[in-house]
Formats: sequence, C-alpha cells, structure tokens
Amino acid sequence: MDFSALTDALASESYDQIANICDTLMLQAASEGIAFRDDWPYAIHLLGHIYVNDINGARFLFKMIPSAVRERQPEVLAAWKIGQRLWTKDYCGVHEAIREFNWSPEAQSVVAAFSDRRMDQKLIHAEHLCIQDTALFLGMNEDDAANYAVRQGWTMDPASQMLTVKKQAVATEQKLDPSKLQRLTEYVFHLEH
Repeated sequence: MDFSALTDALASESYDQIANICDTLMLQAASEGIAFRDDWPYAIHLLGHIYVNDINGARFLFKMIPSAVRERQPEVLAAWKIGQRLWTKDYCGVHEAIREFNWSPEAQSVVAAFSDRRMDQKLIHAEHLCIQDTALFLGMNEDDAANYAVRQGWTMDPASQMLTVKKQAVATEQKLDPSKLQRLTEYVFHLEH
C-alpha cells in the first residue's frame, strides 16, 4: 500500500488532511481487496479525525479496528482516549491523555499541533479569564498557563490574577464535504456486500 500522500501530509504539517487521506486509502484498499488491517496506521488515522474535530468519525473508526490490533498497538488506545475525553467534554482529561502517553514521533507532531489548535479555538471566545480556570482548561499548572498566555500576547493583571485574551481572527470551515459522504456510503456498501 502506498502511504506517500500520508507521509507528505505529515511532513508538510497538513494535519487537517490526514483523516481524508486515510479514509480514501482505506476505501481504495477495501475496494481492491487488499489486506490492510494489520499494518494500517490506525493511531495516525484516529488522530487525523480528532485533529479536525470529527469525533464521530474517530468513534466509528475505533469501533472497526480489530481488537487484536488494539491490543498490539497501545498508541491506538491512547489516541482513542483523547477522543473519549473530547466526546464527554472532559477538557482537562484531554490534556492528561495527551501527557500520559509516550507518542511516536509521527503521532507526537499531530498531537502537539492538535493541542495548540484546540487551545486557540476554545479560548478565542473568552475576553477575561482567571489564571486558575485557564490552567484547568489547558491542563497545565498556573505558572505554565500564565507563561502560555503571555506568549500568546494576552495581558495579565498580577494583582487580580486575571488574563485579558488577545482576540484572533476566526476562520470557519465546512465540516461535511459531499464527496466525503459519498466515499463513506461507498465504503459501507462495500462492507455490506
């Protein structure tokens, strides 16, 4: 199986394309009858769905991963643990799940980018936050949260321990691509017949 598109996406840090590339490759392999289950990059595939906040896609992918593969690849379980925490909106748990696993170099780059992106997306709507709440949300101690905030250009009032968030431009994107839905339909049809 040719994973060059996936390798290129990882090398160019185009993490938002990983899930799409993996979904396409999986459909292609299934339609051609290629056995792929044992050597599929499931952890990267899961992280690709998580990166674009497609938790449902990650959940369905995890359900179809053979249990033998889950047992042999602890990184798959670690990636899914992040997905579970997001599903239940346990944001502090997301950071715990990220920190408590020793990720492979490929997965580490995706996880780090996801963590940074998620922080930016979730905190962008706030105007003022106390250091304690920020630390809890970011899964950091208060000193690290304060340092992170200052690096992001936020201002901190030492007397009140309040942060003023620097607003950034918000980019919106469509989550459901019709071609993605078509590919999923074809894949399900292939599995059923």
